[in-house]
Amino acid sequence: MKAYAVIVAGGKGLRMGGDVPKQFLPLGGKPILMHTIEAFREALDGIRIVLVLPAAQQDYWRELCLQHSFRSPELIADGGETRFHSVRNGLELLPDDNDAVVGVHDGVRPFVSKETILRCYAAAAEGKAVVPVVPVVETVRQILPDGTSRTRPRDEYRLVQTPQTFPLVLLKEAYRQPFSEAFTDDASVVEAFGKEITMVEGNRENIKITTPSDLRY
Repeated sequence: MKAYAVIVAGGKGLRMGGDVPKQFLPLGGKPILMHTIEAFREALDGIRIVLVLPAAQQDYWRELCLQHSFRSPELIADGGETRFHSVRNGLELLPDDNDAVVGVHDGVRPFVSKETILRCYAAAAEGKAVVPVVPVVETVRQILPDGTSRTRPRDEYRLVQTPQTFPLVLLKEAYRQPFSEAFTDDASVVEAFGKEITMVEGNRENIKITTPSDLRY
């Protein structure tokens, strides 16, 4: 199996309250984004990674790589107007390979486990469109149009993580669709293309670092 990953790191860090984009904030002595890239390199030997960064951040990233003696992915794509456009830009750097699998992962999810990555890629290698999920542990309430709310059975819901993983050709074809506001993640793009989504077990620690409290956690 030929394995690729598109790691999307287009955050501006506004909810962190600082000037440094959240993917570059230090965690355990080096930027969050480096931990994320290392998770894929350690899980899948020989994986090829496309890093998607805003053009204005790419020189800063290269400086960080020099400071930390870190090997940057060779393929770097420009971030787009939305996540959809960013992922599409990353996919355009990859070949049309019928034997390849690609995962799309948030650059600020550094705690994805090796087991989660392997589960996702193994299922995608069977031709499935895969998302890792974890159960909902809190009570869920639905807000109704009249402003009232009601409890919903949490067993009917799952929290979706990344890497969302697919046969490469399938994902590239799905991303040729026109953009829609309904495209909230890669699975929604592929679902709109007519492919059923398969869920596999994620890992609870695989949080998306968005706020200062996430970083402390």
